[in-house]
Amino acid sequence: MFPINRGRRLRQTPEIRSLVRETRLDPSNLILPIFFDANINEIKYTASMPGVPTYPLSGYREILDDILGSGVTSVLVFGVPAKKDSVGSDAYSDTGVVQTAIRGLRAAQKEGEGLVIIADLCMCEYTDHGHCGVLREDGDVDNDPTVELYGKIAVSQAKAGADIIAPSGMMDGQIDAIRNALDCAGFQNTPIMAYSAKYQSAYYGPFRDIANSAPSCACHARKDRATYQMDPANRREALREISEDLDEGADIIMVKPAGPYLDVVREAADTFPVPICAYQVSGEFAMIKAAAANGWIDEERIMMESLIGIKRAGADMIITYYAKDAARMLKGIQ
Repeated sequence: MFPINRGRRLRQTPEIRSLVRETRLDPSNLILPIFFDANINEIKYTASMPGVPTYPLSGYREILDDILGSGVTSVLVFGVPAKKDSVGSDAYSDTGVVQTAIRGLRAAQKEGEGLVIIADLCMCEYTDHGHCGVLREDGDVDNDPTVELYGKIAVSQAKAGADIIAPSGMMDGQIDAIRNALDCAGFQNTPIMAYSAKYQSAYYGPFRDIANSAPSCACHARKDRATYQMDPANRREALREISEDLDEGADIIMVKPAGPYLDVVREAADTFPVPICAYQVSGEFAMIKAAAANGWIDEERIMMESLIGIKRAGADMIITYYAKDAARMLKGIQ
């Protein structure tokens, strides 16, 4: 007796496999993080993030040619300021590094180029203590004064030309404060992509090398962000955080990191009828790069498999340092 149902029938050729494929990546779903540093005059690279450039505040046309030429149409902008202080004042300055970079990208765009510029909104890169807000005397972040500053940052980024504001600080009430600030400043149509379920993860290390944003041990500040980022053991709490952000006016929600939290991505997608973003963070990228450099894995296949896994879990869009490489593969660009 032979089986009536043969799953292999639909796996016989690449064309049939493509025809019945359930999950598809597209370059339009990929968001590339990009870094600008006000302290440099030429592109630099960071050892823990192979191939990821940090740009000076110049050369915007070349940057756009590289990104748009790959097929990527969305970027998430981060900045390293010329100076840091206790309240991260460069984060909300109209001449801050992110604001300057956004204006530069906008000015360099040609007619018809549809780049979506997302501005990361946080303070850890801008404070001399490396935390995501202003500190209390006990070294923890003071929530309410911090969210007031988040509103100022959001308005300055929107004025610079950001299409979407992406607050990542995980402060209570931050979406409400940012939404109110944007609306009062005339930016009612500027969406918010909330880092709603951002975990207190060890996967962020290489990012902190690029951004020089690790919490400082040299002052009275806490040495970690455990009081505001989420406990990696919690799933139901993530759903509560997402629900609260949506109630406060978030338009897109995010789970970060992506790979270790695919269960949260799936449950968020099943629970909330809104666009879901997942961030394949620096540690995930660096581990693939390191294993590939040692010849232990096929980097291209692992890259695509990891991104497909995130998409299959329910993410509508993925922030990844592999965005350009994956987009080129999907478009057949050599």
